[in-house]
Amino acid sequence: MDSAAPHLTAQVAALPAAGPVLGPLVFLAHAAWWLVTHWYAPAAAVLVAGVLSELVVRRLARKASAERMALELVPLRHFDPDLEEIFRRGVQLARASTSMPWWAPRRSKSVQIRLRADGSAPLRYRVEGPAGGERLLSITPFGPHVTVHRARPLVDKPREQVVRAEFILRGKPVTPLRNVPLAPDPLQPLVDAVCDLRSELGDLAEIRLDLQRSPKWVLRARRMQLMADARRRERREAQRTARWVRQDATGIEDSLTWQLQHLSGGRRGGSGRRLVMPPVPRRVEPHEALGKLADNDHLVRVQLLVMCASNIEGRAEARLAQLQAAFDVFGGSSRWAMRGWRVGPWRFGADHWPSRRAFERRWRLGHCQPPRPNWVRLEELTGLLKPPTVHCRLPLLPADLPTFEFDNPDLLLQGIYRSPDGRRRLVASYAAETLFEVGVGKAGGGKTERALAQAIGWAHAGGGLLFLDPHRDSWPRALPFLAHDTLMQRIALIDLNAGGPAPQLSSWNPIGMHQGQVAHEVVEATADAYASALGWDDVSAPRALTILTAALTVLVAVNETACRAGRPEDQATLFHIRPLLTDTAFRTAALDALTARLDEETRAWWQTVFPTLPPDAFAVVLNPIARLAAHPVTRAFLGQPAGPYNIRAAMDTRMIVWVCPGGNGPTDRLITALLARDLLRAVRSRRDTPEQQRVPFRPYFDELITLTGAAPETIAAMFEDFRKYKVHVHGMTQLLARLPAPVRLSLIQNASTLASTAGSQSAIAAITAEWGDHPSPDIVATLDRFEHYLSLTVHGRRIGPVQITGPHLDDVFADYARPRQTAALERSALTRAETAPLDQLTTRAARQLDRVRDFLTPHTPANPHGPHPVPYDE
Repeated sequence: MDSAAPHLTAQVAALPAAGPVLGPLVFLAHAAWWLVTHWYAPAAAVLVAGVLSELVVRRLARKASAERMALELVPLRHFDPDLEEIFRRGVQLARASTSMPWWAPRRSKSVQIRLRADGSAPLRYRVEGPAGGERLLSITPFGPHVTVHRARPLVDKPREQVVRAEFILRGKPVTPLRNVPLAPDPLQPLVDAVCDLRSELGDLAEIRLDLQRSPKWVLRARRMQLMADARRRERREAQRTARWVRQDATGIEDSLTWQLQHLSGGRRGGSGRRLVMPPVPRRVEPHEALGKLADNDHLVRVQLLVMCASNIEGRAEARLAQLQAAFDVFGGSSRWAMRGWRVGPWRFGADHWPSRRAFERRWRLGHCQPPRPNWVRLEELTGLLKPPTVHCRLPLLPADLPTFEFDNPDLLLQGIYRSPDGRRRLVASYAAETLFEVGVGKAGGGKTERALAQAIGWAHAGGGLLFLDPHRDSWPRALPFLAHDTLMQRIALIDLNAGGPAPQLSSWNPIGMHQGQVAHEVVEATADAYASALGWDDVSAPRALTILTAALTVLVAVNETACRAGRPEDQATLFHIRPLLTDTAFRTAALDALTARLDEETRAWWQTVFPTLPPDAFAVVLNPIARLAAHPVTRAFLGQPAGPYNIRAAMDTRMIVWVCPGGNGPTDRLITALLARDLLRAVRSRRDTPEQQRVPFRPYFDELITLTGAAPETIAAMFEDFRKYKVHVHGMTQLLARLPAPVRLSLIQNASTLASTAGSQSAIAAITAEWGDHPSPDIVATLDRFEHYLSLTVHGRRIGPVQITGPHLDDVFADYARPRQTAALERSALTRAETAPLDQLTTRAARQLDRVRDFLTPHTPANPHGPHPVPYDE
């Protein structure tokens, strides 16, 4: 070659002067020869131009990426879009990808969907794109079912283990991905892949899907390539078919049958050879060769990047494998596969040179440089173009439902949650957001056990509570776990069962004024409790209500006078309504002593209306009181002038009060009604305390059927009003249907927490209906013992219904059990309630009328107005 070059050069130089035609040819020959000789010069120029061009493009792309914005989409609980809404969203995303300045390179013209799991939420859904497309992307076709707000940049802490992957479409490049239905949610496999993520271990998983509208010339070039490939395959197929046809023909001619036919003269004329017609290549149809690329509409290029990280070796790789398996759900003839190649045990992809640096640049700046096969139609991406829907089963992370911490007053124990990876953790709700709670389910299902665990946890955290249990079963169950020296001074037991050979009993005067109550509130509370227990109203028993209210007004005024005189032991009780109505001397002494204290209207009623009442008008008022007086326990409990029971003081001092009324008979219902109405009065009296100074208090009502039978309107009012005064009610019942309508409606309307154990489908249907029958009544009805479905309020939004295991005291509070100190706690609780022997209280109650008479005598004016007429006397 070297020896021929001088010879050719000499020949070119020896050519005569060229004319106007040969001159350009000579010049081109010289130029071609120079390029062949000095090839490195144009190659270096091309290389330098390419490098400079790439630098300029990267700089412009980086500048364009700095103007991107981010939106976070938060779906509501019942978000359930249809295909048309999702498709319209995809059109918006594709259109927004071009909202860039004219000088922006193509790699920066994209919209990015980010699916991120970092422990703050099961799967956060963000959209990042050009700042010019913010208005277009902020208004979604999903309407009010998805909340869109501007998102802040995300900054991740460095993790010790990081793995990266880029996905490319494998298989037939023109066939679509599998059409995944919307129910269950197409995002469910991705959610399941990150459901066991643990933020405390540094786990992080993020998926980024970039959408880009490609120029028409790129699509046209891709189509030309696909058509050329299809024609080439068709020609090869025709050639292969022709070879087989010729081989078949040759085989037939060489067969014995054909030769015998030829020799026998069966074939005459010609050469005797078969005429073989080679097959003609089939015409390639564009719609078959191009598939989904045949039409221009709604066709985009996509880039799919995945990054997983953790501080624990192996967790990031395992997470990436889970996500890879999740993307297989979208695969059909075309599927998502990790880009790269494998050599033995090693895999070379986005985590290794030379791809890693380009991956990190695209990840950091949001540039879209998709692989050549990654062409998809918007219909193929419907599962990724929207946030998780109602059909997606989301895991409960600690950020969604906090983990219970012992002795933390901000948390309220709810149960044991089993995560998808099998881990169990105690979950809680925030005490400030748990305003009212309702538990429903069959007897023995675990309602009371769960309430006791919650109450014990609240007590150890320093909270005050009232546990009202008509059957007293809860007290011995909770006793070992409350027997702590730090709690003994805060626990009081009001037990009306009076068991044992020497029963001890506390006392309470519902109309006593020694605790600083407001007189008219005490009268109203007692009269309303009486009317509620007996079913009175202004239509059925107007006269009885009037008589009772007038009698209570006088007795409360007597007690107020006694307290102001420093003689609270001389106060009247409910049992003194009878002498006030039937004993002329006692009534005269009381009215004369209170002449200056009673208002003119009250005095006029006693002077003008009372004498006109028939004798049988008092029986309806006195009969229930007679039943109370006939029972020694209720006589002793309500017959003391200055009982220690003070629920308002218990609220303000964080007391733990256990009240056991003793049954559900008529007398017990009246006691319960009095206690409930007094609680309502005490809570409403907190209006005199600034809101920030009100101490939270939690009443627990076991067996709501029994309690509401005595005071339905009172219990309903509690679920409506107590939130304002930081008193939060927890109610448990077996059947919602047996509760009075006002109570049932208030419970369902205002409950922050709804819980249900197993039961009949008809009994729990009222609860599951509030959950939209997800789960359905037949699922809840088959729960095992101590299993619950419940919904909670956390950070202002409803969580659940989620299945939990009810906490068992022997397991959850095993370290708190003090069985050897139960006797000491019971003695302390009775002492704190200022109990006394039953016979002693009964004797004192029987003598109390004489003490009231003795108190009224010195206060009677010197010139009484004369005896008051009375139509009925005993």
